[in-house]
Amino acid sequence: MNGGAEYLQSLGLCGRTDPESFKACVPLATHSDLEPYIQRIADGEDSSILTGKPITTISLSSGTTRGMPKFVPFNDELVSSTMQIYRTSFAFRNREYPIKNGKALQFIYSGKQFKTRGGLTAATATTNVFRSEEFKKTMKDIQSQCCSPDEVIFGPDFSQTLYCHLLCGLIFSQEVQFVSSTFAHGIVHAFRTFEQVWEELCADIREGVLSSRVTVPSVRAAVSQLLRPDPDLADAIYEKCSRLSNWYGLIPELWPNAKYVYGIMTGSMEMYLKKLRHYAGDLPLVSSDYGSSEGWIGANVNPLLPPESVTFAVLPDIAYFEFIPLKEEVEEAKEEERIDSSLVYKESEPVGLTEVKVGEEYEIVFTSFAGLYRYRLGDVVKVKGFHNSTPELQFVCRRNLLLTINIDKNTEKDLQQAVDSATKLLSDSKLELVDFTSHADLSTDPGHYVIFWELSVDGDNDEVLLSECCDQLDRAFVDAGYVSSRRVGAIGALELRLVRRGTFHRILDHYLGLGAAVSQFKMPRCVGDSNAKVLQILCDNVVKNYFSNAF
Repeated sequence: MNGGAEYLQSLGLCGRTDPESFKACVPLATHSDLEPYIQRIADGEDSSILTGKPITTISLSSGTTRGMPKFVPFNDELVSSTMQIYRTSFAFRNREYPIKNGKALQFIYSGKQFKTRGGLTAATATTNVFRSEEFKKTMKDIQSQCCSPDEVIFGPDFSQTLYCHLLCGLIFSQEVQFVSSTFAHGIVHAFRTFEQVWEELCADIREGVLSSRVTVPSVRAAVSQLLRPDPDLADAIYEKCSRLSNWYGLIPELWPNAKYVYGIMTGSMEMYLKKLRHYAGDLPLVSSDYGSSEGWIGANVNPLLPPESVTFAVLPDIAYFEFIPLKEEVEEAKEEERIDSSLVYKESEPVGLTEVKVGEEYEIVFTSFAGLYRYRLGDVVKVKGFHNSTPELQFVCRRNLLLTINIDKNTEKDLQQAVDSATKLLSDSKLELVDFTSHADLSTDPGHYVIFWELSVDGDNDEVLLSECCDQLDRAFVDAGYVSSRRVGAIGALELRLVRRGTFHRILDHYLGLGAAVSQFKMPRCVGDSNAKVLQILCDNVVKNYFSNAF
């Protein structure tokens, strides 16, 4: 299909398709290696630079890692593989949690579209999928049709779209079979919003008139067609909300026929699981499939597993997969070896899909139908077993380091574990962690870790408790390089900075302003100096800070 691509021809592949020739001729690549070719296509050159089939659109990554989105080629093959993943995971999910032919309360959002210099439409990967005819057909086939009309999903204003999603979900409350969003934080954010607007939603349903907050004409017209005066439903919702204790079990209370809550819940989404379980009550949380802006990797074929233990079976026909074995970390690494703040491993030559070993860790390399060849995804996974002959993977972390100042090496997983350890101290207080991120501050001498927290209420009367949280954060980073550096003063005391309520929503608004879609947004867990605007938002909203006394 892609054998005649200019990129492959320039490497001397000459149309050969055997794995040995492919690996001998084509080097491992990162996005920066392929970016010039992708940019040429975006600027108007022919897709044959990278692919046989036309590149129909450009997908945008979330942009939360670098502060700006990457261009990723997108074609019909990626749409087909997305639908294959959806159908596969639904078959396994429906075997454990069978649903009737109802509706889904889906908090999904389309991002902005624009034209590249060469006239291609550019949008987030989720937007490209949601706008495809195949998506609508597949959602119907797997009994997952959204409560909200298309005008809501593709509405230009996030806040208005969210409000209408909630309203449509309540109108069809008896038909909702499950609640979902692309990422777990999308569900948590939706119900945090519900806590603020539920009485207004009840008034809309009681009177049959849509709130004046919805001003987009197409959205307003579409939702108004669904809305009829229903005082009985409004009273029932009001009564149920009034008797809930701190909103525990909100989802099954208002959507009694829902079987589960569904979304990506791994990696940076683990932060939101506690609050999601609070809203879900006894409903199971089911983690959705494993993919990225560049393409899909695997489906969740074990939906009974909790999100913290979920594995993904690689679908071998949606890409050509290789795996770089990652052995024990090198304890001491020269500065020049730390390229792009990447976690240092002893690497071996990539192995094939059936050559991986249970219990070992690997970095994923894949070759997609859309022109990414031997592409290093940057994800570290562990092989937990096999489903028939295909490996089942557990996501471990991103390969890139989040926090490093000296010889320390701390990943997203290490940061999450440190935050989990510290927030346990809040369990007996009224304080609840809303969101967090971090920053390696090199402006001080020595440099030090900064952790930003947004709390649900002001912590003015909890100075001692929050100081203890700061100490615990510092102690919880157990990487040998970090501990030794702290003890000898090569890394300064960890700093916990509390930010105003709503700060992380301002960060979301910033990314939406750059064209990101809520469906694809992931809060950056480390904000580097290059992400200056987000760092400024955080620093401008600090209300209190604490320094650790743990060392």
